[in-house]
Amino acid sequence: MLKTDYVNVEMLKKFAPRPGARDLLPEISPKAQVALMCRILFAEGWDDHIAGHITVRQPDGTILTNPWELAWDEITADDIVTLDAEGNVLDSDWNITPAIGLHLQLHKARSDIHVVIHNHPKWSGIWACLQEVPPIYDQAGAYCGVDLPIYNEYLGTLDNNEACASLIEALGENAKWALLAQHGALVVGKDLRQAHLRAATLEWRCRRAYEVRLAGGAEPLPNKVVEEVSLPDPNGFPFLWEAMARRELRRDPKVLGS
Repeated sequence: MLKTDYVNVEMLKKFAPRPGARDLLPEISPKAQVALMCRILFAEGWDDHIAGHITVRQPDGTILTNPWELAWDEITADDIVTLDAEGNVLDSDWNITPAIGLHLQLHKARSDIHVVIHNHPKWSGIWACLQEVPPIYDQAGAYCGVDLPIYNEYLGTLDNNEACASLIEALGENAKWALLAQHGALVVGKDLRQAHLRAATLEWRCRRAYEVRLAGGAEPLPNKVVEEVSLPDPNGFPFLWEAMARRELRRDPKVLGS
């Protein structure tokens, strides 16, 4: 088989972005960052109508989330809801999804998780329905490593405390994402940059795997190559989240709110 370099991964892992070299984004409030994340992930395919929820824990312990009534591509900073740690709304007239309990329990169970994302994307949703782990066929699908658990005890919407606790236990202490059988996808992260890379990589990996299957199949990347190609998670993908945020700002500057 032809050996391929993909990228010089060792060089990338040693690469340290120069802080302050350029302003990649204007100053953006925490609520505007969450609104931008909704828009960015909508463009990545996390776009099942008004379904789905993102929570971002703040340094003071409060949690920012998107409202239930709005689709992710119309949300602005003014729409983002602030919750306390128990899920009580502090500053909005919007509703929040009953399934927010899963996010609240995840934030409590794992101190490393500050961002939780759930939706029913098209491509990862296909593999969730197949209850199969999609193989990795290319570099972009390998950015976040090999392991991808499937939670296959789906009993309905995740608005039941017992069901949420079961899922959190199944995820364990280190899982970065999961497919929810016959349901959708779940991604967690320490910050927006890391969570975005995981969400985008998961959907890309699932799409490519399904396309390859339809084309008749191929040999996936060996796990060893995937681990060599995967990016250092503490940094996410340098500059990627900011680039996607700028794209959304060009599309609709009103996302920053009033």
